[in-house]
Amino acid sequence: MRRGGGPERQPAVRGSPPRRAGAVARRSDRGSGTVWSVCVIAVLCVVFGVVLALGQAVLARHRAAGAADLAALAAADRWADGGPMACARADLVARAQDARLVRCTVTGEVADVTAASGRGPFAARVRARAGPAGPVPPGAGGTRTPDPEGPSGVPGPAWPPPRHPPPPAPEPPAAAP
Repeated sequence: MRRGGGPERQPAVRGSPPRRAGAVARRSDRGSGTVWSVCVIAVLCVVFGVVLALGQAVLARHRAAGAADLAALAAADRWADGGPMACARADLVARAQDARLVRCTVTGEVADVTAASGRGPFAARVRARAGPAGPVPPGAGGTRTPDPEGPSGVPGPAWPPPRHPPPPAPEPPAAAP
């Protein structure tokens, strides 16, 4: 017995503070901060990985689009050499852009190519066409009629402004008699 008449306190576990008699043992929260920190770090790593994967997919898409555009222009530029030569040039240009030429057709002066970039789930395919601008069919809006109110909607000069005739050519000097 202790001085004071109360029951003697015994530690519940070695190294822990003594408990009062009749106190109910409570669960300790020690170490829960570490568990929460590990969970937060794991979630942040997953989010970071997803962002990196999306970045790779966007990069592959842009690389394929640039390669397809340039390859189509190169093939359209070489249409007169024939389809195989034009497609060979398109393949060369696509490879220079770190892409693969998947499909190439040259019909007349128009080149139609498909380029791919990336591997696995990050692969992207893009189609591009190039060729000369064709004639504008009637009624397709290829010409613009002047607006009597001007371009801003306020009455004023017609848009586009009328073309003035070029100044007359100077007369040649008269020959000396």
